[in-house]
Amino acid sequence: MLNSRPHLRHGGGLRCIGAGKEGTTGPLKRLKVDDRSIEYRIRRSRQRKKTYQVSIVSGEVLLAVPYSTTNKQAEEMVRQKARWILAKLDVAPAKPEIPCFLSGERLPYRGGELTLWVQAVVSTLTGLPEVSRERRQLKVAVPLGLDDTTRGQQIEAALVNWYSHRAGEQVEEHLSRWLPALGNGTVPTVRIRNQKRRWGSCSNSGNLRFNWRLAMLEPALTEYVVVHELCHLTHMNHSPDFWDLVAQHLPDVKERRRRLRELEATLPPL
Repeated sequence: MLNSRPHLRHGGGLRCIGAGKEGTTGPLKRLKVDDRSIEYRIRRSRQRKKTYQVSIVSGEVLLAVPYSTTNKQAEEMVRQKARWILAKLDVAPAKPEIPCFLSGERLPYRGGELTLWVQAVVSTLTGLPEVSRERRQLKVAVPLGLDDTTRGQQIEAALVNWYSHRAGEQVEEHLSRWLPALGNGTVPTVRIRNQKRRWGSCSNSGNLRFNWRLAMLEPALTEYVVVHELCHLTHMNHSPDFWDLVAQHLPDVKERRRRLRELEATLPPL
């Protein structure tokens, strides 16, 4: 049993879970179908041998293909699935509005919501906006004298920093529970990062990275992300053996995955 606590570091800067194992994702491409345009990205994977998969994540079309697939072949795959893709995009939820960082706005936290309260003060200890939580309010003290652009940028940075620390606390809590069962005998280095397209990742050396937006999710979903990445310490892929291991510890893994995919498109783009 591991008694040591994982080494947790907070990183700077923001795919779905474990996408690093699926390969690399290319730039945005466009395909004209009748009078409409489909924007998509190609994700090439050395683990994927023959099949391809089209999915829509956070309103974006992703095409997972074998590594040797050409751009022309990928385009034909999208063309074949165009009717299905357009139908899915038509019913996809609208993207959430970008926060203005004004009092009264509501931000997600642990599956619920906190009301933002921005208060101008003469100064703060750091000279920068400082964030604190009081019950269902997320208070931000902002020094006087900032122009609107600087004020917004500094409030956003302060909120990301606050969420990052809350995510670190939650990840550490779940790691303490699951490391004894899923660890490989070593204590991994854990970083909270600003990953744009990943909830979590596990490197070949066993280092774990998690998205700071985990603090916005309900604890059961954060737990799923942690267990998912810990299972990669045993299986560095998304093989049936990997998913069997996840399901062995989280029997409701399919339901948690479904909920996570639904929530992805609703989180504010901080």
